[in-house]
Amino acid sequence: MIRRLVVNGRARELDVLPHQTLLEVLRDTLGIFEVKEGCGEGVCGACTVLLEGRPVSSCLVLALAVRGRAILTVRGLEGEGGLHPLQEAFVKSGAVQCGFCTPGMLLTALAFLEHHPRPTREAIRAALEGNLCRCTGYTKIVDAVLAYARGDEGHG
Repeated sequence: MIRRLVVNGRARELDVLPHQTLLEVLRDTLGIFEVKEGCGEGVCGACTVLLEGRPVSSCLVLALAVRGRAILTVRGLEGEGGLHPLQEAFVKSGAVQCGFCTPGMLLTALAFLEHHPRPTREAIRAALEGNLCRCTGYTKIVDAVLAYARGDEGHG
């Protein structure tokens, strides 16, 4: 079935099978590899994308269900060729190690901060609890989100 998906602001017409997940379409059909395949059960956060501004596990969403809706991956955060300020905060804070969890962490944090612009460390930890990281211990990730929320320029 030909369906229209809007990914990172760009409309894409593609053939989508009824059983295909959004993760499969993003990676296998569109070549958007920053959306990672982790657990396949919606518990690790590696495949997180923003669907109409809300974080979702793309491994659990059927691609046909998102026809015409806005999908944002971490690649869509780039502005005028540069990193998004939250991405810069992650780099400056040392919150990026292997990078596997980073796209899901960034998108989940941005969606959270949209509704909680002045979060506490505890609130950030709670917001990110569905995104697993095996490298960082989370402290630097929380530091980066907090620095971004505070508008800190020279953190890290």
